[in-house]
Amino acid sequence: MHAQNLLILRKKTVFSLYLLSVLGLFFCVDSARAQQQDSSAVADSTLLKELMQEMNPGTGATAPAVQNQGTTIRSNANMNPDISVISDLRMHYDAQAERQLDTYLNEIEFAFKSTIDPYARADIYMSAHRHEDGHFAVVPEEAYLTTLALPAKLQLKVGKFRSAFGRVNPIHPHALRTTDIPVMFENYFGESLSDEGLSLSWLVPNPLDFYQELTIQATRGPDESPSFAYSTKDKYLTLAHLKNFWDINDNATLELGLSGVTGPNETDFTTQIGGVDLTYKWKPLRYNTYHSFEFQTEALFSKMKIAPNESIETWAMYSMMSYQLSRRWYAGARFDYSNLPEDPDWVEKGYSAFLSWEATEFQKVEIQFKRSTFEEEDAANQFIIRSIFVIGTHGAHMY
Repeated sequence: MHAQNLLILRKKTVFSLYLLSVLGLFFCVDSARAQQQDSSAVADSTLLKELMQEMNPGTGATAPAVQNQGTTIRSNANMNPDISVISDLRMHYDAQAERQLDTYLNEIEFAFKSTIDPYARADIYMSAHRHEDGHFAVVPEEAYLTTLALPAKLQLKVGKFRSAFGRVNPIHPHALRTTDIPVMFENYFGESLSDEGLSLSWLVPNPLDFYQELTIQATRGPDESPSFAYSTKDKYLTLAHLKNFWDINDNATLELGLSGVTGPNETDFTTQIGGVDLTYKWKPLRYNTYHSFEFQTEALFSKMKIAPNESIETWAMYSMMSYQLSRRWYAGARFDYSNLPEDPDWVEKGYSAFLSWEATEFQKVEIQFKRSTFEEEDAANQFIIRSIFVIGTHGAHMY
């Protein structure tokens, strides 16, 4: 009997505590609603405090007081930007070269990234790149400001950046699975299509519930490019890219991209290039296995106007597949086909096989064999070993 009374008493106590908790929550919410202030300064102060806490993890420090709306005091040493240094060291064998075997430092990339305030962040990439004559030149590869608080799901980028054409061009070379970029990008854009200007992205709302992003870019025109040129007249490079992304199931995704770019060329007429890219990725996350598969292909179609009534039409493409063999090993192959922007009779084909060992996200070693064939020239065989290592903060790569 005593035990039964004790059980009843415990139930009443638990119920009473639950009732008090609900009443307390109700009064707290009611009090919070009564004390709401329609002040943007208070909202900014809260955002700044959260930002400072993210920039100073584990310090317990609070954000400095905000004297005026939009004004911050950046005196804390921990507000230094994230800094990383990425090294690209290579051993290269070329059967057709005068010096067939060589080892060299191809590039060192310095990255500086920081959130400026609740409204913008900055990304700066400096590249010390090796030229064919063996000398190094330090150039700004990218330096841009990105907004974080525009309405209507808009995001603005201002500065120098890699253009959003296709799948590969926006990615830095060290993050690629292969040791070189696809032939079509080299023949049509040079090392990359990178320029200075504005980029506006819009996360498109759609009733089909899949990710869709539209990017519009306007830039001054590259100084060096096989397809485009800087014009002293009021002619600029304009680009549009539509990204469509679907989750097929828990293990697979599909991405379809459509790109278009137009701008002046060396003849002061216009070059128009349209592109399509398709990427399929599979990874059985449920079973947490070290296996994955990726298929990626892109094609572009170019129309270069060189006279009032004369245009040159060419095209290029590549297809690549990669399979994760185990936790750290990847293997794959790539096929390239490309004309030159000004020569539809030039046909270059490439056959590549690659093997990659990725110790961590900070270190990897890649081996690639590539055979290139040309319409009227001898075939070229290359063997490349690339070592990539990173010190400092290493940001996530584009998915």
